[in-house]
Amino acid sequence: MQVNPDIYLDMTGLAKLHGEAQRDSPKALKQVAQQFEALFVQMMLKSMRSATLAGGQGIMDSNQTRFYQGMFDQQIALDISKGKGIGLAKMLEQQLGKHLPKSGGGASSPNAVSGSAAGSAAPTAAAPKSSEPAPVSKQSPSQFVASLWPHAQATARKLGVDPKVLVAQAALETGWGKGTVRNPDGSSSHNLFGIKAGGQWDGPSATVTTLEFSHGIPAPQQAAFRAYASPAASFADYAKFLQSNPRYRQALSQAQDPKAFVQALQQAGYATDPHYARKLLDVLHSPTLQSAVAGVKTDAHRSLT
Repeated sequence: MQVNPDIYLDMTGLAKLHGEAQRDSPKALKQVAQQFEALFVQMMLKSMRSATLAGGQGIMDSNQTRFYQGMFDQQIALDISKGKGIGLAKMLEQQLGKHLPKSGGGASSPNAVSGSAAGSAAPTAAAPKSSEPAPVSKQSPSQFVASLWPHAQATARKLGVDPKVLVAQAALETGWGKGTVRNPDGSSSHNLFGIKAGGQWDGPSATVTTLEFSHGIPAPQQAAFRAYASPAASFADYAKFLQSNPRYRQALSQAQDPKAFVQALQQAGYATDPHYARKLLDVLHSPTLQSAVAGVKTDAHRSLT
């Protein structure tokens, strides 16, 4: 697997690594570990620079010098991470590797990118814990949207939101269905919205290794996610989850405005990823989603004529 090293210092680059992880988990894991180490080295360099006289304000200090110093520090961090590094990447790779499938190409949840985990103040992401390889969905984005559209429409009527917003969120959370959280036996949990199995959940759950954002930096954790019998059950629980939780009242009050709704979800703590709302809106307005929805509507119209 070839990955541009520039994404080591770009948090959104985790999305690219996740796409590769669905096909080649061990190699992608090494890239992720190197990214963590590069970020750590860059933070150390930034801390050292801020410890200079006058809080970093020297006689030669300016926005331009800080800009070029930042670029220089990034290059140093990249060079270190691509070599033997400081040992952090190797340690992370060994620790996280314990939870990867021993054979085959297991799929991890895109939550590892988005840092989403509704149901707690610290949303999470998933990768299969079972030693059995988890099957990867072969659905195209169009097929993914078509399979969820009737459920999205029904749930959208309950919440007062555009059904495209719900499909976009499910696409972000599951990587268009390719990274849904898996049960221990490898079957799908049908968890389309990254909702955790908290104390109020008495149904089945799937415990997986996850990446969770803390102060903007992702870290591996173990988390239990709700498991459902079907996608329809996942949509129904999502609506119930938002409607029964007081902290999402502001989001529901703005349900007719997709941007306001999504931003209010993030502000209420739906996701720890600081870029969650932007990523969701990017998916919502993407040509991929727009084309898929248009195709679904065209097929529905043809079936009526």
